Amino acid sequence: MERGSLLATGLRGLALMLAAGSVAGAVATVWWSGTAQAGKAAGNGWKVLEPVVYENLSVFPVVGGPGADTGAFLTLDEALASGEAVVTEQGGEMIRRTRDGRPVPLIHPQGGGATVNRLVLINRSKRPLVLLAGEVVSGGKQDRVIAKDRIVAPDAEPLPLDVFCVEQGRWSAGSQFAAAKLMAHPSVREKAAVERKQDEVWSAVRSGTTARNAEPSAAAPRIAASELTATVAESGSVAYAKIYDKSRVGQSVATFAEEVERRFRRATKGQTVVGVVVAYGGEVAWSDLFASGQLFERYWPKLVRSYSVEAMARAGSKEQASVADAREFLQPLKGRETVESEPGVYRWRQVTEGRYAEIELEALVPKGMKLHWMKVHRTS
Repeated sequence: MERGSLLATGLRGLALMLAAGSVAGAVATVWWSGTAQAGKAAGNGWKVLEPVVYENLSVFPVVGGPGADTGAFLTLDEALASGEAVVTEQGGEMIRRTRDGRPVPLIHPQGGGATVNRLVLINRSKRPLVLLAGEVVSGGKQDRVIAKDRIVAPDAEPLPLDVFCVEQGRWSAGSQFAAAKLMAHPSVREKAAVERKQDEVWSAVRSGTTARNAEPSAAAPRIAASELTATVAESGSVAYAKIYDKSRVGQSVATFAEEVERRFRRATKGQTVVGVVVAYGGEVAWSDLFASGQLFERYWPKLVRSYSVEAMARAGSKEQASVADAREFLQPLKGRETVESEPGVYRWRQVTEGRYAEIELEALVPKGMKLHWMKVHRTS
């Protein structure tokens, strides 16, 4: 049987066992780690818990054993904050360190000026660097979001990086980027990761959400589209990061996210959470799952803020999704599949079926493991 068929079979089996409330370690191996050894180490299986509910947002924790050993991987925020990674405008000057530590200025070999949808990244560390679609990098001539999940090998050559602009209007100032410690909220992240169209990314930034209202009688969203647009359009540019500033809207986002996080910690105390399924009203809309609880914890602070922005931008609803709905959402798709890979580094896989899309990132070294799995109920 082909490897893809084996994976699909394993995923279908996982979904069936999730519906029963648990997943055996052998099945968890197929989804998360890709190796029998890591699967045995994963513990007692996986389970979808009752939702953490706040206003129109329901977050279903997915819990399990300790999972794979993900300590070797570096996140983008960690790498930018420590200087182990550098992101610059394509065509700008970059600095790379030789093995003895000497700085060497480089000009990207493609040359030319900076472009909206392309940056350059250097991983200076000795660890593989993980990039997730929707992560925000701030600075340069415009703030950008990462377009695709991928892994950058240690000491790799300067990497042309596909991105989308989330700051329409500004094209000035510096060339280097800093860690924004932000994840674009689902409407924006979907347009970057799945639709891959710059104009749709800008539209999602301006409108707040691309989802349809739940019903005509639904309560108004906490962030009206006009209010959100006014917030991000200060200083003559549409700047996504302003949503999270300590402005009137930003403070509301912080308050909303802090309450969700407080309830989440209380509901999952003593549990190893490896991911979440997210619903707005009665619609299950999103999931982010990771190879280990430790890796999930590193992304959770910015994920919960991103889910909160989406909840505040969507209309209220009296409906509420159930655990059965969340389990059903984790059913694997059987539609059109696209696979990309870098030998010896990572494998990226996307499947689309109707209004759903799932994206899987698999690390190939130091051993095979599924680092991140994301599923989206598309809004268009």
